[in-house]
Amino acid sequence: MIATFHDLAGASVYITGGGSGIGASLTDGFLAQGAKVAFVGRSDASSFCDEMEEKHGQRPHFMQCDITDTAHLKETLAEASARHGTVTRLVNNAANDKRHDPLEVDEAFWDWMIAINLKACFFACQAAIPGMIEAGGGAIVNFSSISYMMGNAGYPIYTAANSGINGMTRSLAREYGPNRIRVNALAPGWVLTQKQKDMWVTEEGLAAHLARQCLKDTLEPDDIIGGTLFLASDISKMMTGQALVIDGGVVVTG
Repeated sequence: MIATFHDLAGASVYITGGGSGIGASLTDGFLAQGAKVAFVGRSDASSFCDEMEEKHGQRPHFMQCDITDTAHLKETLAEASARHGTVTRLVNNAANDKRHDPLEVDEAFWDWMIAINLKACFFACQAAIPGMIEAGGGAIVNFSSISYMMGNAGYPIYTAANSGINGMTRSLAREYGPNRIRVNALAPGWVLTQKQKDMWVTEEGLAAHLARQCLKDTLEPDDIIGGTLFLASDISKMMTGQALVIDGGVVVTG
């Protein structure tokens, strides 16, 4: 069951990677609130949009986009605002946690990983903030991960980007707080999306991770909806520059 956030009804929401994994759950969650959702993704999401339209009576606006193409990314934000009204809720969800050996990384791979996991997040914010200023405020949710908090091995560029997202989030919160723009980070734990199941989940690895969680249930994409809606809603109107962790209690912050 998801709480109702009345101020999200009719809000213009933009989500990166909103057609699969956690992002698809977020699109579903915002539509359930009556929000107008636009999202981007690399793969065609027409069937997902059909499903959402049948479920909610409102079709999300899908734009195919590689978020490493900064010019195109900015164009999609402008298109979303033209279609649904000024984007006042931005959710930077898209990421890629491709595993890599530090000793085998070349500059091209470094640049690609940073482009997906950090650069696109910054430029989406840059594109959305002027409209939010004109609208009198807005909310940005930048997805990070607990991977850097855990010091996980196997993907150091990904963890570096996650840590960078936190620093960027805090600075943007300070920069644009006077404009009533709130910027927060959300750090999920190991969410068992289909991609994770197909590529990384093993029985032994999952058991070891669950042993570190305070709560012993696996995290599913829908478990991230409530926290995202909370950060995007005016219910959290005095919360900014923070990192909300949803991980079943692996890292205990504070």
